[in-house]
Amino acid sequence: MGEVVGAGLLSHVPTIMLPLETRLELNEGKEISLVPALKAIRAEKFETLDYDTVIVLDSHWFTTVEFVVTSHELRAGLFTAEELPRGMCRIPYEWRGDPALAHAIAAQADAHGTWITAIDDPYLPLYYPSINIWSYLGKGLDKQWISLSVAQTGDTEDYLRVGRAIRAAIKETDRKVIIVATGSMSHTFYPLREMRDHEASDPSHIFSQKAFDMDQERLGWFFEGRHDEVLRTMPEFLTVRPEGKFAHYLMMAAALGEEQFCAPGVQYGDYENSVGTSQVHVWFDRPETGWTRKGAAA
Repeated sequence: MGEVVGAGLLSHVPTIMLPLETRLELNEGKEISLVPALKAIRAEKFETLDYDTVIVLDSHWFTTVEFVVTSHELRAGLFTAEELPRGMCRIPYEWRGDPALAHAIAAQADAHGTWITAIDDPYLPLYYPSINIWSYLGKGLDKQWISLSVAQTGDTEDYLRVGRAIRAAIKETDRKVIIVATGSMSHTFYPLREMRDHEASDPSHIFSQKAFDMDQERLGWFFEGRHDEVLRTMPEFLTVRPEGKFAHYLMMAAALGEEQFCAPGVQYGDYENSVGTSQVHVWFDRPETGWTRKGAAA
């Protein structure tokens, strides 16, 4: 029976892919903490845990009538981002996929009242959250990586249903899995003409005090393992526009037990700003008693 051995709510902000000198220029001469934090996560988790496959829940990959999971044997090429080609340009990538796990996830759709399709089209586009995270955490490690989209027409319940499908698929396979929910918490950009005044990482630049306060409240719950509180208050959190309706976190939380998910989070690096949006890395280790309060392993 498969299991999840670790999980993370991780930032994929484009800044991490810029050259060091550019990062320093944008951040008042200081390195953003997100970069050394990713290097630490790689050294402490991705290079030490026993796992077969990484599932990336990609908050930039929007589908409409269904969720899509990649089922390629191999993905390789050069990537230039449509959103910021100046900073994410011709990035080389190559990783093995996990078609069996992808198809197992898709096969759970009906049982969980949702729509998931496994796609292995070699021309299927990639999005930079998956590329950026793999560049730091997967490059050079011989592991399997798959990505799963966010249905832009979905809501909280839809994302929880997909997480339940992921949970069931992992259980029925022999895979040891890391889940990466990649995206920010509150996520409102400054208008273009104001944006360059808010490029520094200092959280004083977060778009609003309300967004900052709600992020901090949820970070506190993460550290206490109170994912039930995060889920209970999702209607309130949606008022500060979390990235992708917070689908990436919701799918991860449901895959790990939903309201019973109790793993405490450990923050890597600082809580930082990126032109109004929040950026933070929080890692969740599997407790010895399992991911849930009931002790049932995900």
